[in-house]
Amino acid sequence: MCLVFKNIGLSAEHEDVIEKLLQQVAFDSSELDHIWALMDRVWDESGCDNRTPDPEKLAKFYRHPVWTLNGLLVEHHDLSKQHRQAVSNWIVSNRQMLGLYKILDYGGGFGSLARLVASKDPAIQIDVLEPHPNDLALSKAKQFANIRYIQSLDQMYDCLISMDVLEHLPDPLKTLAEMIESVRLNGYLLIATNFFPVTKCHLPGNFHFRYSFQTIAKIMGLSILGPCANSHAIKYKKKINQPLNWNKIRLYENLSRISFPILKLAHVGYKAVKRIVK
Repeated sequence: MCLVFKNIGLSAEHEDVIEKLLQQVAFDSSELDHIWALMDRVWDESGCDNRTPDPEKLAKFYRHPVWTLNGLLVEHHDLSKQHRQAVSNWIVSNRQMLGLYKILDYGGGFGSLARLVASKDPAIQIDVLEPHPNDLALSKAKQFANIRYIQSLDQMYDCLISMDVLEHLPDPLKTLAEMIESVRLNGYLLIATNFFPVTKCHLPGNFHFRYSFQTIAKIMGLSILGPCANSHAIKYKKKINQPLNWNKIRLYENLSRISFPILKLAHVGYKAVKRIVK
């Protein structure tokens, strides 16, 4: 697959940056690990450190045109398309029965998922909360009357989408609390996480959540409805509308962090035994 980025609405400056970036590596746009390698290169060039994240350097990284390239890629990548189709289908098919009219795409980036939902059901209003939207994403969104990019939360939503956002953040639970607060009581959250070292911008301090995230989500007032079929998103329902017990939440977070090396080792051992048994 040839990824086209010329004459699609990018600024000349962004086109130049992306072209120079692609010249630095053997890039195959059909392979996700190739874009991840480019993102790692930009991460290093931005002076970022994923063990002691610096807000200014992180902002510089997330404003880089490599994210435009990433957005263009995932719109054509088969597995990424499958995940977006699955999430958008669930929202659209349940819109009337569950009352899903106002959707928040938290950290929606390039807006691919928002545009997919908007194109399937014009009755749904989608807000994309994205601190670093690029011009091409904004231009594409303007083609839909039911999409708007926002910088802060000013209303309640029937459903929130968060696709591979929390692993990038220094304090995922603080952000999760903000997500939950923005959803009405008995509203829904579709959250996909990747607490693994796929790229350098996945912060190692969050990896312990791969074993504890759902438990902590329950403590924070969510009920787990199970996976969204054909995607890596999990469906949650907001069941409690009261102040969070942060002492309890942080206690479980610390327990998760402490137990992580043991659980990871046990998981490696389990997989080894499973291979032997096969």
